[in-house]
Amino acid sequence: MEGNPVNAESPRATRSGTGSAWRRLAVPAGVLAAVVGAFAYVGAVDPNEPGHYPACPLLQVTGIYCPGCGGLRSAHAVVHGDFAAALQDNALAVVGCVLFAVVWTVWVIRAARGRPLGLDLSPVRLWTAGALLLVFTVVRNLPFGGWLHP
Repeated sequence: MEGNPVNAESPRATRSGTGSAWRRLAVPAGVLAAVVGAFAYVGAVDPNEPGHYPACPLLQVTGIYCPGCGGLRSAHAVVHGDFAAALQDNALAVVGCVLFAVVWTVWVIRAARGRPLGLDLSPVRLWTAGALLLVFTVVRNLPFGGWLHP
């Protein structure tokens, strides 16, 4: 007997197919659990209260806002449904949250179908992301970019 292919309609094939679907979705589910846990912590422990989180070293030493300054306050505002405050604290972090939600959703759909995520992280896209971070950082530290201060 060379090989006995499993009939796709057999209970064994259905169980193993379902099991592999659960295995494929385990990593996206774990990532989501970690992100939800982090947001739950930031939502419970207010970053607006001094002493809960360390201050940004770049801001303390130079007075320059880094791209992440205000990110925890922004996440706290998102957890509490105050999206206007979240955008005020760090607009780039809000964009990052939305981008994460979109990429995660695509990842789950593709994983459920048994296909790889297939992110194209070409050098052009990475340089573009870096340039956007740099522009955001420079603009938020210039006098006319005060609306981007946390």
